[in-house]
Amino acid sequence: MPPIQFQLTPAEIEAVLLSLRIAGVAVAVALPFAFATALLLARGRFFGKTLLDGIVHLPLVLPPVALGFLLLVLLGTRAGLGAFLAENFGIRFVFHWSGAALASAILSFPFQVRAIRLVLEARDNGLDDAAATLGAGWWDRLVSITLPLALPGMIAGAVTAFAACLGEFGAIITFVSNIPGETQTLPLAIYSALQQPGGETAAMRLASLSIGLALVFMVVAQRLQRRAVR
Repeated sequence: MPPIQFQLTPAEIEAVLLSLRIAGVAVAVALPFAFATALLLARGRFFGKTLLDGIVHLPLVLPPVALGFLLLVLLGTRAGLGAFLAENFGIRFVFHWSGAALASAILSFPFQVRAIRLVLEARDNGLDDAAATLGAGWWDRLVSITLPLALPGMIAGAVTAFAACLGEFGAIITFVSNIPGETQTLPLAIYSALQQPGGETAAMRLASLSIGLALVFMVVAQRLQRRAVR
């Protein structure tokens, strides 16, 4: 194998930027729902809580290809919900970068929920009781107590989910295909390089970049979490 050239080509830069864009949108869209779900699981007492917990964590054990196929069946433009959204609102997920963001958001959702839930379960519930006795309503307690205490978990969960989105492959290629400039993320660019004769060098370069990005974001997550705790 020839020496690795670390200068990225325009197509590879495009794949990296698209990966960052998709990961950012996926995390930003999922974060409010992850916080609400974590709060419900951490403090709620209701029938079916165990089932909801299992559904939330299902993407961790479900094959990504299976999830991509289910999204393709549900949101494909030929029938079902996908056809309804396309015909009436012009919304199309399949073969579009927004579909990659949706698949990434679903697969990384458990990381955010788990991180936030652990922080909420570890906090002192007496703070809420004390605030309530002083006349603070539910919304006031949420903004002034729950959100600040959940901040370390939200940061850690968001950055971890971001890193996981950068590495997603199976659901994206199944749901939105591998279209350069539209849905070809960094992992798909590695796959495409391996399908070409002599593409091992490009694949190794992109794989090294993927490892570097993952390490950077994990270190950033740890630092931000420690700072938020302080």
